[in-house]
Amino acid sequence: MADKIIEMRRLSDDAVYRFLPQQPADGFPRYRRADKDIWILRHPDFGWIVWDAGEGALMGRPWEVALKDQGATPPESVWVSRKDANAFVYRLVVVAD
Repeated sequence: MADKIIEMRRLSDDAVYRFLPQQPADGFPRYRRADKDIWILRHPDFGWIVWDAGEGALMGRPWEVALKDQGATPPESVWVSRKDANAFVYRLVVVAD
């Protein structure tokens, strides 16, 4: 999965955000959003997260997968994200490149 494209598909309006594989860090793959400096990466305390590098802020994380069950790649599951006062629900999906 480390070399695959990831999509975050927003359930409320079908918006799709593509994340492209980048150079691994700390032994884990990383993915950068195609149009912004937003990342899916492994955090030592929170597990897999969506990180806004421009804002320096945690934006989202898996909703249904406990940290101990997340594994070496981002879980294909429901993720919840926040932007200011709004929250959004996504499904992370691995797609062919």
